[in-house]
Amino acid sequence: MDAILNLVRTVAPTIASAVGGPLAGMATRAISEALLGRPDGSEADLAEAAAKATPEQLLALKQAENEFAVKMRELDIDLERIANQDRNSARNREIQTRDWTPRILAGLITVGYFGALFYMLRNGLPQHGGSEAMLVMLGTLGTAWGGVVAYYFGSSAGSKAKDEAMRRNAK
Repeated sequence: MDAILNLVRTVAPTIASAVGGPLAGMATRAISEALLGRPDGSEADLAEAAAKATPEQLLALKQAENEFAVKMRELDIDLERIANQDRNSARNREIQTRDWTPRILAGLITVGYFGALFYMLRNGLPQHGGSEAMLVMLGTLGTAWGGVVAYYFGSSAGSKAKDEAMRRNAK
């Protein structure tokens, strides 16, 4: 699933942002239609297509991104607002329950990410196996750290600027 999401985040970020939320089915159908030419592709089919994506499939995914964004505007669905509400409800839950789990996980992820990065910068990749595992671990921790930052600090200014530009272009 990571290969699919990495491709979609790069080519079709609006669809990617919908994958983890209540519009996941709609987003997955759009991805499947663009990569496979049918709306009901399995995760294995999508992973294989993402790994071997042709320029035509990438173009189809970009077109699906544009159509998805238009459909969201037509339905008056603001994906950024939904994502912000989701983070806000998680924050409110944390405040009400005084749960330390998110803070502990955020700390572990931060230490793990920067620890692995520091280790790799200082020592390089292992020469006798394990270098792929280290790179996968660093990528996974980097993605998780991005989630930590988004959870505690909200959406980036760049995302807000993108939404404003989309609204202006829609008029």
